[in-house]
Amino acid sequence: MIINFKKIRRRYFKKPLVKREPQTRINENIRAQKVRVISEEGKQLGVLDTPEAINLAKEKFLDLVEISPKIDPPVCKIMDFGKYQYQKTKKERQNKAKQKSFDIKGIRIRARTNEHDLDFKRKQTEDFLKKGNKVKIEVTVRGREKTYSDLAKKSLENFIKTIAIPNKIEQEIKKYPGGYNVVIVPE
Repeated sequence: MIINFKKIRRRYFKKPLVKREPQTRINENIRAQKVRVISEEGKQLGVLDTPEAINLAKEKFLDLVEISPKIDPPVCKIMDFGKYQYQKTKKERQNKAKQKSFDIKGIRIRARTNEHDLDFKRKQTEDFLKKGNKVKIEVTVRGREKTYSDLAKKSLENFIKTIAIPNKIEQEIKKYPGGYNVVIVPE
């Protein structure tokens, strides 16, 4: 049996593109011919040729790090690159810790939901608020209920009033094609 390998097609999948952050250029990787040099104390040493600036940094057993490459001439600083990277990642971690992430939890009710089901949904909402999450409450209307959408809005307002945990409305009641929704957060 003879197999013609040219006719066999292989599927080639494109790998997802991963955006990499632009790496900081140091020492010999700096492309500019002349750079503005800043010493490790923060004093400006002026515009120097790149090889001269690299030699100056190596005499002090430090690295020449490109701080802002887009300026002409690029600004480079004499510093310990390992220490610079550590401080940079430390600062990123601190900024990440400062950002408080909220999960938006969703509760859906209907305009004609019975009292027992509303109690269950109310307890669920209170649990979410105790945990510090934002809660998006939606009242959905279907069919003929759309003609009486003001009842849906009233039921949403009543539902919010009956929640025992103190809360505030972050996003006012909005009408959308399927009903009304509101976002509340704990106080």
